[in-house]
Amino acid sequence: MIAEDRKVHQFKGLSTDQYEELFSNYLINSWSYSKVNTFSRNEKAFEMQYLYNETTKRSSSTIAGNAYHEALEFYFTNLKVGLIKDIVELQEVAYQYIKEVPSNEWKLQKTTPTIEQCISQASKNATSLLANFISEKNVYEFDEILHVEPYLKEFININGVDIPLPCHLKIDLVVKKDGKIIIIDHKSKNKFSDEKEIALSSGKQAITYAKGLESIINEKVDEVWFIENKYSKNRNGNNQLACFKIELNEDTRALYEALLYEPLKRMIDAVSNPDYVYLLNDSDNFVDKAEIHAFWSRTMIAEVDDFNIPESKKEIIEKRLKKIRDTSINNISPVAIKKFKKNASEFIQFNLNDKDMTNEDKIEHVLRTLNVIVKVNTKLEGYSSDTYLLEASSGTNLGSIHKYKLDLAHALNVPSIMIKKELVIHNEQSFLAIEAPKKRKDLLEFDLKHLQDKKIPIGVNNFKEVVFWDLENQSTPHALICGATGSGKSVCLDSTLEYALASGIDDVVIFDPKYEFEKYENNPNISVYSDIDDIESMMELLVDEMNRYVRSHKKNLRLVIFDEFADAVASSKKGKDLKVYDLQVIGHYKDGREKTKLVHVDTKKSLEENLKILLQKGRSTGLRIAAATQRASVKVISGDAKVNFPVQICFRVPKEIDSNVVLGEPGAETLTGKGDGLINSPEYTDLVRFQGFYKK
Repeated sequence: MIAEDRKVHQFKGLSTDQYEELFSNYLINSWSYSKVNTFSRNEKAFEMQYLYNETTKRSSSTIAGNAYHEALEFYFTNLKVGLIKDIVELQEVAYQYIKEVPSNEWKLQKTTPTIEQCISQASKNATSLLANFISEKNVYEFDEILHVEPYLKEFININGVDIPLPCHLKIDLVVKKDGKIIIIDHKSKNKFSDEKEIALSSGKQAITYAKGLESIINEKVDEVWFIENKYSKNRNGNNQLACFKIELNEDTRALYEALLYEPLKRMIDAVSNPDYVYLLNDSDNFVDKAEIHAFWSRTMIAEVDDFNIPESKKEIIEKRLKKIRDTSINNISPVAIKKFKKNASEFIQFNLNDKDMTNEDKIEHVLRTLNVIVKVNTKLEGYSSDTYLLEASSGTNLGSIHKYKLDLAHALNVPSIMIKKELVIHNEQSFLAIEAPKKRKDLLEFDLKHLQDKKIPIGVNNFKEVVFWDLENQSTPHALICGATGSGKSVCLDSTLEYALASGIDDVVIFDPKYEFEKYENNPNISVYSDIDDIESMMELLVDEMNRYVRSHKKNLRLVIFDEFADAVASSKKGKDLKVYDLQVIGHYKDGREKTKLVHVDTKKSLEENLKILLQKGRSTGLRIAAATQRASVKVISGDAKVNFPVQICFRVPKEIDSNVVLGEPGAETLTGKGDGLINSPEYTDLVRFQGFYKK
């Protein structure tokens, strides 16, 4: 270990309660080099980004650089285990990253006034960066890869002082060369940095990385390399990659720690004081001046819920906002503040978020700039999303609106929107419907008034219509429910079960491998099985009973809930474990004793096979199955599996491909979580968005 770090950091090893008390004294919970750098450059920009979480939009060149980083992480992760990836594979990673950037994170500019043009420019720049890397990757010369993209959050010592907040950082690459530990930082540039300037300005970044890494390894970092990749082509034919090396000896360490400590201490002092006034630097070329002025005016009149502030910091930020508002209103008329905000927003050329426009105005405006004339006839307010009904002027190609969905999402300041494929009828008139997510404020509580016979309420759409799963409809016997953690999947299963019991279904079987339905174990109408052996045995009994019902033409409405069925199938018996052996007499010894042998007499069906049989044949006997899983992969939800689940319910999933697997089309990746869902059912002509019920 390095000598000055031998003593234990005074803030390490605290209890959870002690950490909560410590963090309650600060407006942020951690520091990083980027936070210190932003604070030094422009305190108001720091306040906007890190206290109020108002992230600035990213230009196409910035996103191209992020995509380049993503591709290099993929390349070096594979290289670490001896696999070499080619440029096509790297491009696919970069293009996928660009594709998944939320619409409201793109920064529109004069040269890229639409999202489509932004994506095109980002893809072009990323292609250039990767081509440069492949042709000049010998710049990355080392003996061994130690770590790829390690994420650290550690308390560290700077300039001999224990910093009271942990430092969080993500290091691009850690390698070993000639016995030295080297940190490598990838950078994408329009032009190369000045070498002398890097030695000073990047020294603070280098020492932050080194101290962070050294806090978890037992070795000293010797050098930090900044490898710049220039996406604009050199006319003189020189190399597109340049490596700038910073050596960390005792002298440079002391210098860089001293240079870092001063702005770091000032930043820590500021975030420990809720009343600190953050200064605005009008000479800062790294931020949009109109954007920062518009933010400044918002803090004088806005409420805490108007910002994306973590729950743990809401109380302290709310007190800060109240003081700002009280002081500003006493000194400046609110009318003057609003007028200043409006004037500032006029200079934000391609961003409608700060304009005094309703969402209806924004939709009409952005489409008009793209030569599509529409009028928003109606706005329907939902729980997790709002629906806008558009009527188009005569001769307008409604299909053209679909290709501008990214620009509409950008105008509404949401990650993405959904546009219905089919026209919707409202008040006996047809409209094109646009659904935009929003911050949910209310819960849709479970209520028995929505129950109609055996039609199980799943949720409510934005037209205030209840969405059902009809257990008595032969075309909708089984439901597949999918969604990531926290999306609302388990809550949906709970409310479905409660509605089913209330409808009079008195025969329910629950397969619960995650032990989340134990509260129903004492209900006489419900059988709960959690152990995998019990699940397999009961599934066999269900198949046998179903076969008897089929032969005798009997019918009994029974609901089977199978939570996390993919995990249960993965851990169930397979192959030779399904073989049944019997001890049989195969002869006799001379003394008359029987000679026996275990003989393979049968092979049981696997859990997956039995589930498939129930799905295919159970509908005629009254069996209804609701199967849920987090794993939206084609291995789990194959084409055959989807055929057996006519009703597909999907809550938020991580990626577009997951939505395609479950629903056959994208959309679920854009949901807001906590019950915001989509249902695909023979009872509905189009994909229906709904808010699920919450059962306390």
